[in-house]
Amino acid sequence: MNLEWKKISEESLKAGYRKYLKRIFLMPDGRTEVYDVKDEGKVCCVLALTKKNEVVIAKQYRPGPEKVLFELPGGLVDTGETPEEAIKRELLEETGYTGNIEFVGTSLRCAYSTGIRYHFIARDCEKIQEPQLEENEFIEVELMPIEEFRKHLSSGNLSDVATGYMGLEYLGLL
Repeated sequence: MNLEWKKISEESLKAGYRKYLKRIFLMPDGRTEVYDVKDEGKVCCVLALTKKNEVVIAKQYRPGPEKVLFELPGGLVDTGETPEEAIKRELLEETGYTGNIEFVGTSLRCAYSTGIRYHFIARDCEKIQEPQLEENEFIEVELMPIEEFRKHLSSGNLSDVATGYMGLEYLGLL
């Protein structure tokens, strides 16, 4: 059986600051179907560890679940910026920490998104300044023991579990 779909057309749509693509596909059985796909760019996220193996956490309110989550630092890769430059900037801006950054891998953001997520770890992190937050960022920085973070990963209260699991596996700490 042929599993490939053929894209017939694509239209860009915008809702607020979100972008979407209306894609029409010819299905393997001859029907046409319309799919709305999130038009998203590159993002990066980091599992940042201090010299004492504490995870640097960005505690912040998230509008989707409408609650405060204990998140890993990260954000958008700006135009003209590499993912590694972006994660160094995001870690420093959101937490005031810096460390030895290592690339772990990539993953798809979602099956209905054009976005790619770049996963990093940062070793030997230390605080070198106060966070430099953007206008709509309200973040409290906390350090979480690695044992507690492992439990947090499976709690369902973290929006980027992939970076957590991929980072711990990469470090041999899973």
